[in-house]
Amino acid sequence: MQPITRYIKDELKRHSDAIKAPQMQAYMKTEQPFYGVQSKLRKQIFRDAIKEYPITSHEEWEKVILELWNGTHREEMYQALEIAERYKKYHDESAWALFETLLRSASNWDTVDWLSSNLIGRLVEEYRHFEKQLWEWSDDENFWVRRASLLAHLKHKDKTNIKLLSQTILKLAHEKEFFIRKAIGWVLRQYSYTDPNWVLQFVERHDEKLSGLSKREALKAMNRKKKSGG
Repeated sequence: MQPITRYIKDELKRHSDAIKAPQMQAYMKTEQPFYGVQSKLRKQIFRDAIKEYPITSHEEWEKVILELWNGTHREEMYQALEIAERYKKYHDESAWALFETLLRSASNWDTVDWLSSNLIGRLVEEYRHFEKQLWEWSDDENFWVRRASLLAHLKHKDKTNIKLLSQTILKLAHEKEFFIRKAIGWVLRQYSYTDPNWVLQFVERHDEKLSGLSKREALKAMNRKKKSGG
């Protein structure tokens, strides 16, 4: 085990909270236990860890991420994602295999969404040939992977591949899975900050295909702006 991994694990255990832990676990509806370490303290542990044990190679970066990701408690997975996101100098094409491995072993929206928008999405923006993988993911049997095929577009703003996003949405629009319908609405709402007219026209054009949830989420920002007189 890498020294930084041991440090993080020891600190999470030291700051564990027997009252908050089951509450956090219940909120996430997961069988995986929590230490009960909330975000602010967890991020401080992370900052202290990388200051004390800076990661100096791509190989070490991957090892630490996987050691934490495969830990027993949820906060260890969060720390793995903090490490993954922090060291952007290692976000080259070879990082795709690691990020996909993490995605395929993720089991809830908290880790899936973080991976999709902050890690995978940024890699796709830099290396556009990975869009082919996103399209393949939209057929995946794992609905979390299908969700990622949508949310990887979330932060692309004016660099969004509209054609691919549209095709992916329409391909998945028939699904009844809540997390897919929610993701469709979320990614459309996010893009509405960049091009509201396109989103409005898309929703109107595909009114019968999109679920009520997807449409409500897609138009939420624009409707809020209307109500406020903006």
